[in-house]
Amino acid sequence: MGLEPLVDEERYPLASLSFRKRCRSRLQLDGMLVMPNFITSNAILLLQREGESRQHLAYYAINNHNVYLAPVDPDFPLHHVRNREVRSSKGCITTDQIPHDSSLHQLYTSPDFRSFLCTILGEDSLYEYADPLSSINLHYASEGQELGWHYDNSSFAITLMIQSPEGGGVFEYVKNVRDARRDEMNYERSQRVIDGIEPAQALSMQPGTLVVFRGRNSMHRVTPVRGNSTRMLVVFAYNTEPDISLSETARMTFYGRLG
Repeated sequence: MGLEPLVDEERYPLASLSFRKRCRSRLQLDGMLVMPNFITSNAILLLQREGESRQHLAYYAINNHNVYLAPVDPDFPLHHVRNREVRSSKGCITTDQIPHDSSLHQLYTSPDFRSFLCTILGEDSLYEYADPLSSINLHYASEGQELGWHYDNSSFAITLMIQSPEGGGVFEYVKNVRDARRDEMNYERSQRVIDGIEPAQALSMQPGTLVVFRGRNSMHRVTPVRGNSTRMLVVFAYNTEPDISLSETARMTFYGRLG
């Protein structure tokens, strides 16, 4: 069963092997795959209304963290980039707060979509989270809210822009700053990025844009939102192993509850 009329399958033939190979090559080359208008305009309008109707359920949090999303390392001073704090602030609704008949669930659970992701990511299988909160998150960012500079702990992230803000809310990134697998943290270059000395690339996403991003070694952030229009972005989270839950500490931090 296809994903029409949700996905523009004429432009994005997910089942096509040649299309998958092109996408995988692009992701390997750039560390990012950007697919504008992946979701049809009619489907995006419905998702915008759905998001607005659920925004009152969102859990809002302000978190101070370092770019490595790790506890303070006493071997370094607090002003060192290893421990230096940045700020992230946003609202979030969780998987169980998204209507069961939502297109977000349809896309997330689609065998065609999941098979496409497996191919381009080089994974054998992808699994939903075992807990009821973490698989699909809809993030809200209003005036002044932002996502501070950081590296992802996971090897890939899949996002879908639902609504763009009037201003700000720009995804900025610098590719291949560190090599986490080799434990090469590249503190000097990370410092240059956070201080604005090294320029970042910017990606301004329009509603309906799907992005697959490898952010474990690429530093990235979302600039503060400006204006009255709320930035709404969905994160589709998968695991490469079954029966995995987000930690209780992370759930309390991001969602304010365990289930």
